[in-house]
Amino acid sequence: MSNLLILGAGGFGRTIREMALQMGKWENIGCLDDSSRADYVLGKCDDYTEMLAQYGEAYPAFGDNGFRLEWVDRLLKAGYTVPVIIHPTAFVSPSVRFGAGVVVMPNAVINTDTVIGRGVLVDCGAVVDHDNTIGEGAHVGLGSVIKACCTVEPCRKIEAGSVVKNARKKIDGVDDPNLEDAIYSFPFHEQCSYAKRFGSGHINDTYALYFGQQEEEVPKYILQRINTNVFKKPAEVMQNIFGVTAYLRRQTLARDGDPDRETLNYLKTKTGKELFTDSDGQVWRCYRFVEDSFCYQQAENAEQFYQSALAFGEFLQKLGDYPADTLFDTIEKFHDTRDRFKNFRIALRRDIHGRSKYCQPEIAFMLKREKDCAVLMDLLEAGQLPLRVTHNDTKLNNILFDNKTGKALCIIDLDTIMPGLALNDFGDSIRFGASTAAEDEPDISKVHFDLSLYEAYTRGYLEAAGNVLTPMEKKYLPWGAKLMTLECGMRFLTDYLSGDTYFKISHPDHNLERCRTHVQLVKEMEEHWDEMEEIVRRYS
Repeated sequence: MSNLLILGAGGFGRTIREMALQMGKWENIGCLDDSSRADYVLGKCDDYTEMLAQYGEAYPAFGDNGFRLEWVDRLLKAGYTVPVIIHPTAFVSPSVRFGAGVVVMPNAVINTDTVIGRGVLVDCGAVVDHDNTIGEGAHVGLGSVIKACCTVEPCRKIEAGSVVKNARKKIDGVDDPNLEDAIYSFPFHEQCSYAKRFGSGHINDTYALYFGQQEEEVPKYILQRINTNVFKKPAEVMQNIFGVTAYLRRQTLARDGDPDRETLNYLKTKTGKELFTDSDGQVWRCYRFVEDSFCYQQAENAEQFYQSALAFGEFLQKLGDYPADTLFDTIEKFHDTRDRFKNFRIALRRDIHGRSKYCQPEIAFMLKREKDCAVLMDLLEAGQLPLRVTHNDTKLNNILFDNKTGKALCIIDLDTIMPGLALNDFGDSIRFGASTAAEDEPDISKVHFDLSLYEAYTRGYLEAAGNVLTPMEKKYLPWGAKLMTLECGMRFLTDYLSGDTYFKISHPDHNLERCRTHVQLVKEMEEHWDEMEEIVRRYS
């Protein structure tokens, strides 16, 4: 058992001493006080510096909130442990998170997922309901009630018997109560003024959050509702993301970069969780918006595509030492092209919406290339290709570029971070960026595989990541380009046959149009195969 030193022997100090005795946790309990001369008072408060060896734990029993908090920090700095003191008659949920120096008095109640900051005093009979955040140094008065999902400011005193409610202000553009709950679940330091839909992603629902009176419309945060039909284990998605972004942030700091702009910065909720779950069971996450940045929907010239290659190549290289075996597979067999072909055959056989008659040329094209689908997976299983930490969705519009320099700044859309093949990352960039048209262009005559863009990307990718790629990986880069384009076209066709259950669509033939652009790209890649291989050799 250790010893406890209490600074202050007034009414509050004597109460803390009696609580500590009832807890039976400490062998010796002594006090310091500048005026009291009780037999258990060992000296003045400033004598704490001389008593660390004898008393490893100390608590500052001062009623003034700011003074108490100041002393918590002073004692911690001196090397003391400042304990959490909870009276045996108090009820405290096991999910409550405490800072140093919290006191919970007799008959108080603190419910689920509440966060109590350093130096907080929860007085006798007080009730703190679930999902609250009590700021450091606050005093929750006798018999007071703090209802659910409130935030109490640091050093605030909640008067005895009062009731604190979650005072929410109306947020413009927010009519969905779940969206409102999600916004209020994250610890923003100012009031959100309005929210609106953001971006053009196929999978998640994304909102931009705006704060204060801004002359220019620049969001400060991005809030997303994760599509759990696609990401069935969102907690694992977020564990991957938090692990990788923390790793990249440390790397950026080590080279004196700007970690607030060069990697995404996700927020935890007010209760310290990586996700917020709403009343319908949907999950939300939030990250800081990277200001003064932009993204391309399509490469306008070879230099832009070259810069994106440097970005994704550096991303692969930076994560070269990250333990891939600690990452979850956020979508099982996501880039297993053999498995994608199997799913395509199932959707074709079922043809539950009778759509196969509208896409016979596309179906025949896929069926003819069944053996191609196994090339990279066979090499992986034979140990000839290594598993790496990969992004798995390396479209050009998943890179933020700096407004001032035009250089690649930050990789975004990290849901599919998991172990994978570098060739898949390379190939996904090519299938999206080396095309002369958008991936859903309905006029196929506008869709071509641009060999000059392929060359620009290959040059940049090998410059940035070439020293970590094996000779076999370099040799099969063209296969990465072809198979990722084939696989993605196959996925669009599978979704079309299945009734458009995966990708968001804007019109009935949207997925079929997407499939046709990818078929055209694969055809032209096959026509330029020798040239693609020669370009890889040139820059290897």
